[in-house]
Amino acid sequence: MIKNSNWLVAGLGNPGTSYDKTRHNIGFMFIDFFAENYSIQVSKEKFKTVFGRGKTRNANLILAKPMAYMNKSGNPLQQLTGYFNIIPENLLVVYDDIDLPFAKIRVREKGGHGGHNGIRSIMEALGNGEFNRLRIGVGRPNGQREVTDHVLGKFSAEEKKQLPNLLKHAEDVVSTIINHGVKEAMNVFN
Repeated sequence: MIKNSNWLVAGLGNPGTSYDKTRHNIGFMFIDFFAENYSIQVSKEKFKTVFGRGKTRNANLILAKPMAYMNKSGNPLQQLTGYFNIIPENLLVVYDDIDLPFAKIRVREKGGHGGHNGIRSIMEALGNGEFNRLRIGVGRPNGQREVTDHVLGKFSAEEKKQLPNLLKHAEDVVSTIINHGVKEAMNVFN
C-alpha cells in the first residue's frame, strides 16, 4: 500500500463545447466523473490547465484537464507536475485508445506513445515516458470512416448507455492505482 503520496491524474481531451462528449474527450469525462464522486471541484486554472485538489484514503490528489488541444497537452502537464512537485511515477494520464474495443480498459506503467499524439506531446515535454497510463477503449471506426471523424465523433446510443458503468470501472482502476500501486492494478484489471 502507498502512504502519503501526491498524485496527479490528468484526463486528456479537447477544450470547447463542440468536443463535449466525444470519444477523444473520454479523459475529460473521466475527470469530471471522478471529481463528482470524490467531491473535488475542478475549477482552478494554472498553466493552461483546469484542476482541483482533494484526498483519497492514502493520497493527496490533483485532478487535471489540460486546456490546450489534445496534441499540445505536454507543456501544461509538465508545468503542473513541476509546480506541484509530482514525480513521473505519480502521474497518471487517462485517455482514449482506438486500439482497444469500446469499454475495454488497460493500465500501463511507462512506455511509448503508441501513436497517440497527446501521449507523444507529454513524453516530449517531460523528456521521458516514465508516467502511468489508463487507456480507455473507444474502438476503431467501421468501414471507410476516418479515424479523426471517429474519435471526434459522439458516442453511439448503445455506447452512451454503457458510459456510466465504464466510467465507474475506470474509477475503480484509478482508486486501486492510487491506493495500492500500478502493478496491483495491472494484476487485477488487465
